[in-house]
Amino acid sequence: MEASFCDRCGQLASIGSHEACARARALEPPRYCASCRRRLVVQVTPLGWSAHCAEHGTFTGS
Repeated sequence: MEASFCDRCGQLASIGSHEACARARALEPPRYCASCRRRLVVQVTPLGWSAHCAEHGTFTGS
């Protein structure tokens, strides 16, 4: 399933250019849920990050 929203800026993924968001996401965790646009609760650790959406659960990355 393709994301409906940009996970960095929260805007519709199909509208506009999100090249700057993609470059920034290479270095930082997501800020919005790509499925429902809710703001994520993000925790960054030395080993990676976790982001929690109240609707869709927890995502992790490094």
